[in-house]
Amino acid sequence: MRRAGLGGGAPGGTYGYTNSGYSVYEEENERLTESLRTKVSAIKSLSIEIGTEVKNQNKMLSEMDNDFDSAGGLLGATMGRLRTLSRGSQTKLLCYMMLFSLFVFFVIYWIIKLR
Repeated sequence: MRRAGLGGGAPGGTYGYTNSGYSVYEEENERLTESLRTKVSAIKSLSIEIGTEVKNQNKMLSEMDNDFDSAGGLLGATMGRLRTLSRGSQTKLLCYMMLFSLFVFFVIYWIIKLR
C-alpha cells in the first residue's frame, strides 16, 4: 500500500515511517503497548487470585453455616432439657444450679493455682 509522502515499499518493518519522522511515534506506541500488556497480565493474575480467595471464603462460610446449624440444634436440645428440669420443683433446680456454680468455681480455682 502506498501512502502519500512516505515513499514506496517499506524495508524491514518500519512501514515507511523512517523517512517521515513517524518512527518515534511507532516506538512510543510499541513501548506503551508493552506497558499495557504488562499491566493487563498483572490485572489478570490479580483477578484470578481474587477469584480463588472468594471460593475459599465461600467454602469457609458454608462450613461455618453448618457449624452454627449443629450448635443451634444442640442449644435447642439443651433448652428442652432445661424446660423439663424447670417443670419440676424450684428447689431442685436451685440445687442443681448451685452445684454447677461450685463445680465451675473449683475448676477455675484449680486452673489458676496450677499456673
